[in-house]
Amino acid sequence: MAWRDFPSFTSSNIALIRYDNEQATLEVGFHNGGTYHYYDVPSQVADELERAESKGSFLASSIKGHYRYSKV
Repeated sequence: MAWRDFPSFTSSNIALIRYDNEQATLEVGFHNGGTYHYYDVPSQVADELERAESKGSFLASSIKGHYRYSKV
């Protein structure tokens, strides 16, 4: 996979976010140690997440429950 790391950000819950354009896969790592892949996420949604003031709120409202996922 060719991951694109998101620029550094501050979040109480999310430690890292990166996106693979070719696979349309979003990876989210949490401070508690869990890492998840969200599949078939359009690049424009990943871009909106990158620009979101609150990554956690955007994840909860626009990604969780909208895209299939797996814990990695």
